[in-house]
Amino acid sequence: MTDAIRYEKGQDQIVVLTIDMPGQSANTMNAAYRDAMAATLARLQAEQADIAGVIVTSAKKTFFAGGDLNELIKVGKPQAQAFYDMVLALKAQLRALETLGKPVVAAINGAALGGGWEICLACHYRVALDDKSLQVGLPEVTLGLLPGGGGVVRMVRMLGLEKALPYLLEGKKVRARQALQAGLVNELAGDRDELLAKARAWIASNPTAKQPWDVKGYQIPGGTPSNPKVAQMLAIAPSILRTKTQGCFPAPEKILCAAVEGAQVDFDTAQLIEARYFTELTTGQVAKNMIGTFWFQLNEINAGGSRPQGVAPQATRRVGVLGAGMMGAGIAYVSAVAGIEVVLKDVSREAAEKGKAHSAALLEKKVGRGQLSAEQRDATLARILPTAEDADLAGCDLIIEAVYEDRELKAKVSKAAQQVVGAQAVIASNTSTLPITGLASAVPNPDKFIGLHFFSPVEKMPLVEIIKGAKTSDETLARGFDFVQQIKKTPIVVNDSRGFFTSRVFGTFTNEGIAMLGEGIAAPMIETEARKAGMPVGPLAISDEVSLSLMSHIRLQTTKDLQAEGKPAIEHPAFAVIDLLLNEYKRAGKAAGGGFYDYPAGGQKHLWPQLRTRFYKADGQISPQDVRDRLLFIQAIETVRCVEEGVLQSTADANVGSIFGIGFAAWSGGALQFINQYGVQDFVARAQYLSRQYGERFNPPDLLLEKARQGQLF
Repeated sequence: MTDAIRYEKGQDQIVVLTIDMPGQSANTMNAAYRDAMAATLARLQAEQADIAGVIVTSAKKTFFAGGDLNELIKVGKPQAQAFYDMVLALKAQLRALETLGKPVVAAINGAALGGGWEICLACHYRVALDDKSLQVGLPEVTLGLLPGGGGVVRMVRMLGLEKALPYLLEGKKVRARQALQAGLVNELAGDRDELLAKARAWIASNPTAKQPWDVKGYQIPGGTPSNPKVAQMLAIAPSILRTKTQGCFPAPEKILCAAVEGAQVDFDTAQLIEARYFTELTTGQVAKNMIGTFWFQLNEINAGGSRPQGVAPQATRRVGVLGAGMMGAGIAYVSAVAGIEVVLKDVSREAAEKGKAHSAALLEKKVGRGQLSAEQRDATLARILPTAEDADLAGCDLIIEAVYEDRELKAKVSKAAQQVVGAQAVIASNTSTLPITGLASAVPNPDKFIGLHFFSPVEKMPLVEIIKGAKTSDETLARGFDFVQQIKKTPIVVNDSRGFFTSRVFGTFTNEGIAMLGEGIAAPMIETEARKAGMPVGPLAISDEVSLSLMSHIRLQTTKDLQAEGKPAIEHPAFAVIDLLLNEYKRAGKAAGGGFYDYPAGGQKHLWPQLRTRFYKADGQISPQDVRDRLLFIQAIETVRCVEEGVLQSTADANVGSIFGIGFAAWSGGALQFINQYGVQDFVARAQYLSRQYGERFNPPDLLLEKARQGQLF
């Protein structure tokens, strides 16, 4: 028939369609698929009288991966009409399949996400392999898109608006058993033979199968938007959504529109509505930003783009974690979950036990949710050995120091551990700011020393920043990279400097917010505009979380180091505000009971009322756009400085690191993509305006001016 879809009719008159896109590890909805599907449907329609039913399955490990992102990222406004027509043709194919007049079954042998799940939805019955790796769902929203192959229309008709929305708006993915419980799939099978046998059996006993929505008188579960209960839910849905997206992400808003509008009209009109919104999102800039970073650049990183070539991969078997505080306890947990033996060391056995208890609590939650058995919990906990003895570190091939940000203390514990584990082990520091080259001088083999900067809370944050010191060898860097992937985190690689990349850029964000407060700008406006710019939390709230005392401590350590190097101390208008809160008002942050915010027991946190009386100036207000731009531009400019100084070596590391590490506005695709999509020349002009208005820290670096002159992107 065609290479991409094999057409095999058995003696039982059932046609098995096996999708197998040539030259690809996964099936995608590209031009080859569309041509193959058109030819397949023509044959099915021609042979319809001699067919008992159709089974759709895949020859790949996964069932079907969805839209072809290489195609989608290239579709601009000029191609909108041609793209819209193509989407309608693709929808018409799936519609022809479900209205063939014969029973059609999806035999789902692996993950069916996005377009793959849309093919399954166009079948009358779904049998899935009972396999842990199988997932179904519509994650398009995470790339700034909506399901454009009928996913919105069919999910709403199948589950009703209220139950369909989490899958559509959050991109919720479910495993086979959850899919069965939710009514997304009809049956599970133990292996491939049983999968096809169950599909054949259903066809045999349902010769006149139809989609529920094609049966006369079908009602959407729970009712249409005119139903009072649904109307009540929809009255508040947009405001809840707006609170989450802050208007930065068009996709969830368009999905809600397509779902609600589509539920009020017939099937074919609903398909047109979905196609229009899909075209609008695909040709828009936000989807381009998100696909570029969350798909292409993230895959480049995970494929080892920043890992030294020619070094054989090596698994870490036993890791020693020095310091059982929040960071150390989190590192111990993710390592144990990944199957690595962990020695968790602190000054006392009690402190180390307390660190292990953190893992016990996290695992207990998973058991409670049914994600883990009691045996699995116990086996994971058994891998963590809490101790106060250096001798217990014997046999560790990796040591991660996670003690307080103090150079002398870090040197002391690293040196003691190195003496036990010997010359072959890698010694890593989880410092967030102290240069690795200096810390490496504490051990006899600085080539075996590296920075592994985790983010808090470790179990939730997906990123680890790997810092290469001046003497760190390629082999050590490769081992660090392999360990980060072993614990299922995303590694970015940066060269050594004060604050590296993420802490440096993060510091510009918090300092800019605090400086604005010092200028008299209203605190609620600073916090609100930060969220409207796409930051997950405002600079004042996050400063409280980090603690003003820690920020002050890091600054003192930096000043001391710079003095020793004969360099001037760093100045910033935020420092006076931090000192005032710490020294005069005794407000050190959340852990100390209050900082920029108050934290009433059992109540919602709120901005400290005194901020208004002590800082606010009626004539100090600036435009909301200036607030947003100051917060985003200062981070983007600092990121360019990191590229200019050679701290960052790849655009992918910059974009992915800025979003996963410091929560840079995800809609923009990351700190460098923010500049690209703004337009490099326009960005320079705006930065120069901000520099004139608010200070020289907004001056565009030379590299940025050079890119603007050459008309180049990052």
